[in-house]
Amino acid sequence: MRLSISHETTYHYEDQVRASIQYLRLTPHDSERQHVLSWQLDLPRPVRAQLDPFGNILHVLTMDEPHEAIIIGARGQVDIDELREAEHESQSALPFLRFTRLTEADEALRAFAEKTCKTRRDRTALIDLMHGLNSQMTYTPGSTEVDTSAAQAFAGRSGVCQDHTHAFLACARSLGVPSRYVSGYLYSENSEHLASHAWAEAWLDDAWYSFDVTNELARPERHLKLAVGLDYLDACPVRGMRRGGGCEQMHAKVLVSPTPTPVISVQQQ
Repeated sequence: MRLSISHETTYHYEDQVRASIQYLRLTPHDSERQHVLSWQLDLPRPVRAQLDPFGNILHVLTMDEPHEAIIIGARGQVDIDELREAEHESQSALPFLRFTRLTEADEALRAFAEKTCKTRRDRTALIDLMHGLNSQMTYTPGSTEVDTSAAQAFAGRSGVCQDHTHAFLACARSLGVPSRYVSGYLYSENSEHLASHAWAEAWLDDAWYSFDVTNELARPERHLKLAVGLDYLDACPVRGMRRGGGCEQMHAKVLVSPTPTPVISVQQQ
């Protein structure tokens, strides 16, 4: 499947911002499952790409002069291998056993993971965990905040894709399975579904397997990966800091659409 992406994020501030810095993980990279055909960022000024500690492509946008708004755009085309269920990497998966404040497993999450998976630590067990968390936590936009932890969202029995992913990571890590947060895009025929998305990957049989709790999908056939990390803070597409500005208004417009793959005909001679 070939996906076309158009993503624009606009920040408006009540007062002038004296200075700001934005960390952008908005550029996908090639992998066994996806091939980037074209990609570009539309930013107020040129920035250079670098790799962060997790191997994500990172751009740092620094604005030293006063400003009242910032517009950040990303667009391109990526081919997705719909049949590939797992991805292999040479880096160790052990760092992804570490808990963070957002993914700490409390007694309730540990008990839920043990009850669901028992002694199993295979893909089938984690698929059961995915379905169990979806049933336990109703998808409810606005029910949580950016800094809501997995334990808080699980106790409240609701959340969004970020909370579903954090809860999965907390449970999987409590079982001794390395797992990581993934940010990216999801193509859905339902226009009401948010195209900007988050899901989890777990390390099983020397490969990374995907688990999308929100949509109960264990095959990432419509998912485009941007970045990975221990939690949302490591992998979110845009994360910034500023001096001044007062209240902030953020508006994001994301469009993910399938593009027909060109058919190359070969004529016999």
